[in-house]
Amino acid sequence: MLKTLDLALKVIRMFTKDKPVWGGRELANELQMDHAKIYRILETFEANNFIYQDPVTKKYSLGLAALELGMTMYDGLNIKEIITPVLDELSQKTGESVFLTVLDKNEAVTLETVEPKNKVKFSVSVGSRAPLYVGASYRSILAYMSEEFIEQYIEKCQFEQFTENTMTDPDDLRNELKRIKKQGWAMSEGEYTPEVIAIAVPLFDRANGIIGSVTVSGPVFRMSDERVREFLPLLQETKDEVEDIITRYQLEIRPK
Repeated sequence: MLKTLDLALKVIRMFTKDKPVWGGRELANELQMDHAKIYRILETFEANNFIYQDPVTKKYSLGLAALELGMTMYDGLNIKEIITPVLDELSQKTGESVFLTVLDKNEAVTLETVEPKNKVKFSVSVGSRAPLYVGASYRSILAYMSEEFIEQYIEKCQFEQFTENTMTDPDDLRNELKRIKKQGWAMSEGEYTPEVIAIAVPLFDRANGIIGSVTVSGPVFRMSDERVREFLPLLQETKDEVEDIITRYQLEIRPK
C-alpha cells in the first residue's frame, strides 16, 4: 500500500511548471514503470479531480482539486514562519540582532526581529516605525526609491534629531544615499539608538522593486570593522534567500 502511495505521489509531482502536460505512456517511460500501473494511478487521480484528461489529445494535466489544495496551502502561509528561520540562522552565525524591515509609504516598519541568546541586546520591537532617513535599515530602502521620490521626501521631511549622530542635513543625506546605492549596502552608528552599529542590505520583490531591508545590528564594542567585513557576505546570502522565498511563494510582504 505504501509503495503504491509513494508511486502515486511521484506521478503527481511530475506535473510541474516546466512540464505541465503528460501522455500516459510518456509518463510511464519517464518513470520507468509499468504502463498499466501508471494508467490506474492516473485514473484514480482523475476520478478525484486531481488530474484532468484532455478528451481530444488524451493527455493529462493537473485538475481543479490540485488547484484548490494549492490555494488552501497558499492562503495558510505564514510569512514569519517561512522567513524567520533564515533570519535566525544569520543571527546564530553573527551572534547579533537581525531585523526584517519593510517599506510602508514614507516610513519603514519592523516586521520581524531575531535576537542573540545570552548577550546584551539593542533591539527595536516588531511593529515599530521609523522615518526613512535615519539609520542603515531605513536608508538602505530610501536609497533605492526613485529620484523623484527621494527629492520630494527630502523637501517635505521634518528631520528629527534622535541622537547626536542622526543625519539631518539634506545634502549629507543625498550623498549618503548615492554611496549606499553604489556599494549596495548601508551602515550607521548610533543614529537611532545610541552606541549601536547597524549594517543593512536592500530587499527587492519579484519585479525588482524595493520592498524592505535585512539588517545586522549590535553594540559598538562588538561591531568592529573586521566583524562588519565578515558579516556583509552573510547578510547578502540571507537577503538572497529571503528574496528567493518571496519569489518561490509569490509572497507580498506588507506591514500589519
